[in-house]
Amino acid sequence: MSLLIVLPAVLFALITWQVVARGPLLGVDRDVSHALLRPGRASELLADLGNVQVAVPVLAVALGCAALRGRATGVDRWWAPPLAAAVLMAVLPALIVPLKEWTGRHGTTAVPPGVGYFPSGHTATAMIAYGSGTLVLLPLLRTALARLAVVAVCCALVLAVSFGLVRRGYHWPLDVVASWCLGAVLLSLLFLLLASLSRSTRRSSSGTPSSRTGPS
Repeated sequence: MSLLIVLPAVLFALITWQVVARGPLLGVDRDVSHALLRPGRASELLADLGNVQVAVPVLAVALGCAALRGRATGVDRWWAPPLAAAVLMAVLPALIVPLKEWTGRHGTTAVPPGVGYFPSGHTATAMIAYGSGTLVLLPLLRTALARLAVVAVCCALVLAVSFGLVRRGYHWPLDVVASWCLGAVLLSLLFLLLASLSRSTRRSSSGTPSSRTGPS
């Protein structure tokens, strides 16, 4: 699990350095963008899946389902996983906005002149909203097929947003890749927290004395 945190963190730092220093990697980035750039309605709709107005309500539904299921089944601290995911979603802008202001990257030729395109906020929103919702729901699913389906839908949504952003020209490819890296770090940390909460709950349950005392 440490590699899932360290590797994307290092890659994010490398990409950010290239953006700030206007390094040679930006030339490759421009070439890839020009090859994929085809603005259209379809790409706009895909990119819109990363809007806060779309992704956050989906997350809210997932967290609501998890909370109701946990409470109904008597899970100890059933509120903790949904709360952790909600807090992560809430603090995400505090990470993204300063990075946008610091890097001051210009947009592609398909968007009005301006700065603040790195990293991609839409991609980060999609990763955290759909990803954290998936992590909270997975322990509640009974079959491997159901868990695989939820993970597949999550990945498809994030990839759809990412492709739509680059295809429409809302972001450079490196903007999107950087948000993948940042999202991977944050989701890995959330996974570790949820795993710790789950272990703590199991220990608490196993350590609860029985209500029956004395000889039967």
